[in-house]
Amino acid sequence: MEDWSTRDDSGDSSQTRSAPHQEVTSMRAPLFSILTPVFNTPLKVLQQTIASVVDQHFTDWELILVDDASPNPDVRAVLSTAAQHDSRIRIVERPTNGGIVAASNDAIEAARGTFLALLDHDDLLAPNALERIAAEIAVDPSVDYIYSDEDKIRDGRYYDQFDKPDWSPERLRGQMYTGHLSVLRADLVRQVGGFHKEFEGSQDHDLVLRVTEVARRIVHIPEVLYHWHVIEGSTAEATDNKPYAWDAGVRAVDAHLKRVGIDGVALRGPVPGTYRIDRTPELNKSVSVIIPTRGTAGEVWGESRVFVVEAVRTMLATTQHQDLEVVVVYDEDTPAEVMAELAEIAGDRLTPVLFTGTFNFSRKCNEGFLAARGEFLVFLNDDVQMISDEMIGSLIAPLNEPDVGMTGAMLYFEDGAVQHAGHKHHMGQFTHAYLGAEKGTYGAFSSLLINREASGLTAACIAMRREVFQEVGGFSEQLPGNFNDVDLCKKVGHAGYRLVWLTDVELFHFESRSRNPLVHSFEEKMIIARWSGPQRDPYLA
Repeated sequence: MEDWSTRDDSGDSSQTRSAPHQEVTSMRAPLFSILTPVFNTPLKVLQQTIASVVDQHFTDWELILVDDASPNPDVRAVLSTAAQHDSRIRIVERPTNGGIVAASNDAIEAARGTFLALLDHDDLLAPNALERIAAEIAVDPSVDYIYSDEDKIRDGRYYDQFDKPDWSPERLRGQMYTGHLSVLRADLVRQVGGFHKEFEGSQDHDLVLRVTEVARRIVHIPEVLYHWHVIEGSTAEATDNKPYAWDAGVRAVDAHLKRVGIDGVALRGPVPGTYRIDRTPELNKSVSVIIPTRGTAGEVWGESRVFVVEAVRTMLATTQHQDLEVVVVYDEDTPAEVMAELAEIAGDRLTPVLFTGTFNFSRKCNEGFLAARGEFLVFLNDDVQMISDEMIGSLIAPLNEPDVGMTGAMLYFEDGAVQHAGHKHHMGQFTHAYLGAEKGTYGAFSSLLINREASGLTAACIAMRREVFQEVGGFSEQLPGNFNDVDLCKKVGHAGYRLVWLTDVELFHFESRSRNPLVHSFEEKMIIARWSGPQRDPYLA
């Protein structure tokens, strides 16, 4: 639910079967209580919202309509008529206007259902919405929170469909992405104290943060079950229409960080409705940065450079990290002057590791790991250059959360276009999200502006805890040149860890400048045989 707004009328285009109407007697609590605070809603819109509930295929529900002292008396007449026609519709009339939080809490108090479904007073449920939610509950009765995909409707036209990711706690800190339709276990909502007045404007975000902190199971239904009405002045039209809601969201996320023990603060993100998580870097953690190289030279921005030298130089120039080891795994043909320059730049932080044998990127990384002493591992390609200050501290900070197994960065090509913003592992294909997008692009639903979970991260810049790397067996040396990072990410994900892409950790990546970019057919066949299949990427960006 959002704060009160006025929206247009519309219908519903869903084509699904109907079911016979069944009354729910007052002697038994329904499965769903649909909570709808009402304030001066246009009458036709309000009637359509109510009709979208009455027309549900699943019939075990009650609709709690709380009129928050609407000035227009015809609003209460519409509510009264609806209740007279269907005993499942219950009306609560507030004597004074208290705002959406007060009205929503009145609805919670009146609700008898096992689950609470949040429906704005001018939006529409798809006819099969409750049916799909009930089916998920039947599969696993321990579920505490269910959310679906949504779209928008304007003048009868459906558009802007939001295909949401599966449960993504980091993304929820950066954006109230779960939105509509949200269905929460009633006992849990009451346990955490319902809606809180101090977060009015972002009260749903705050509630979902608190519920998901203690929920046993969270389910995403990748289907549009909710249609969000768009009219002039509504949040659906433009999030900057209600700037106070943005500030309430900052406070909600900040309070969440404190509750879950994340050392950091929430700040406004780049655009309204987004939030930046500024974690406090722990500069005394033991970190080993592992960089495979052969000391290749090339030209960038019209000037010649030795890639590994500039990678190490810019990394050390942009960090204040105190316990930092630079593990350079170098080939026999690496020029001696390159290693001498690295020793001059890094001093006693340099750990050189001689690599012998045929090229195998995975084996070079694994040998770097065996020589490294760090509690945290950062793997870097030698053809990168830092943009962000304190890249090391920012990259490892989320790894303090036990369920985060890997972090990765935003990487740009030499011309500033996006090179890496997370992998997509979708329907047997392994690709880079937003490859080639112009710098500054928002991405779908601001996905390039916020930290978020991803199915994979490029090993050109990743961080892991040492024990996680050991647990999953490191890089597969059967994949010497390509897809080794895809394989590593899949192993980390299958071990139950989250992979988090960090939008504010930025580097240039002069991709494949320092090695042969050839993709061997055996590598492609192996990664497909091992991991592919008709599977939806749960974190499609």
